[in-house]
Amino acid sequence: MIYEEKTMKSEKIYEGRIINLRLDTVELPDKKYTKREIVEHPGAVAIIPVTEDNEVVLVKQYRKAVESELLEIPAGKVEIGENPVTCAVRELKEETGYSAKEIQFLFEFYTSPGFSNEKLHLFLAKGLSEGEAEPENDEYIEVCKIKLESLVEMINNGELLDSKTVVGVLTLNNILNKEDEK
Repeated sequence: MIYEEKTMKSEKIYEGRIINLRLDTVELPDKKYTKREIVEHPGAVAIIPVTEDNEVVLVKQYRKAVESELLEIPAGKVEIGENPVTCAVRELKEETGYSAKEIQFLFEFYTSPGFSNEKLHLFLAKGLSEGEAEPENDEYIEVCKIKLESLVEMINNGELLDSKTVVGVLTLNNILNKEDEK
């Protein structure tokens, strides 16, 4: 059985540079009504840049929403009309300075479907070449490389808290384990 919520009214509350916020009045399956706060996001990419030595290139940056510095795989918002692959190549270069000979699309997923429509496109980047990072004016980023095994350990110890990074690291670990089995 599908429990669909029918939108009765939709009101734009805020329009911003990265997100919009709307308030929907919905009819529930039992004919009751409630409100849903929805964060609208144009979508994003996240890239797992991996070296030949199985080191993952990460960025460390302060995240105001959680008042903490986080270790993350490079990522960024897809611009209107931009192809996610183009965005992945651009974001990898901007945030880390690296270029990749191979950018492979892995899968996409919703980051927080309970309140947002943001869809994240996950890519694997191989054949890396170092270069000069070109972060945006309001980005203060430290680039670092960490062995995959150490990152998996950090996840298991509760030290790696960014969800896209956890998904990316565990996906990479799974891919490499399958390659080792062949």
